Amino acid sequence: MEYTQQSNYQNNSNMNNKKFTPIVVVIVAVLLLIIFWSRITVTIPAGNGGVLYRLFGGGIDTSKTYEEGFHFIAPWNTMTEYETRQQVADEEMSALSSNGLEIKIEFSTWYRPKWEELGELHATIGTQYLTRAVIPAMRSAARSVVGRYTPEQIYSTKRDAIQEEIFEETKKLLDTKHIELDQVLIRSVTLPPTIKSAIESKLKQEQEALEYEFKLDKAAQEAERQRVEAEGKARANNIVSASINDKILREKGIDATLKLAESPNSKIVIVGNSNDGMPLILGDIK
Repeated sequence: MEYTQQSNYQNNSNMNNKKFTPIVVVIVAVLLLIIFWSRITVTIPAGNGGVLYRLFGGGIDTSKTYEEGFHFIAPWNTMTEYETRQQVADEEMSALSSNGLEIKIEFSTWYRPKWEELGELHATIGTQYLTRAVIPAMRSAARSVVGRYTPEQIYSTKRDAIQEEIFEETKKLLDTKHIELDQVLIRSVTLPPTIKSAIESKLKQEQEALEYEFKLDKAAQEAERQRVEAEGKARANNIVSASINDKILREKGIDATLKLAESPNSKIVIVGNSNDGMPLILGDIK
């Protein structure tokens, strides 16, 4: 009897253990999920891309860039985020011109990592690519380009060309570093005070010379216009003089007489002037 009761007790215990085992497993799983949730989930924010590092799978995954949004990863792997929006780097530096004078330049560079090469960027340079790649490339290109020009060209006539050349040379360097260069903008150029004054004085004199030349050209054009106008008037007078004769004058006189006769004012008109046949107008009758 006692054996039977003991056996029943053991059976009940086993049944209770079997009932509680799934519950314990679920509880443990939930606890583990809560504890490791931050390790197995990643949310990549807008304007960013992700690079996955697989601890047991060959290291950095250079074949894929993870898009914005929610991702599950193994808890032993790591996701590194990169901002993929356009970014700006402001730089101030000194460079030597073609004649050895020191020029200070301030410029801005618009750049961003190449989306499809984000894994390669992470493997070769890392998250500090601004200081390790972008700024050194900017400085190298700027010094190279500025060294080809005189201070006067840098300050005035060749500024746009210099800006474009710095952009082209910086882009060539960054293309091999998995970085996209969008634009380089020169904000200011500072020359030594004496050089700046000399250049400004020269530019002022050139401007005054251009203004004087413009005035001379304008005066010459006006003189030519007056000459052509005078010649035209002279030709017109010659044509008119050649076409006038006594018969035409008499016809004009007759026309004038008819108009006078139709006028409401009374006049004494004597037709048949003894000299030229033109009418004589003596005056009004009061």
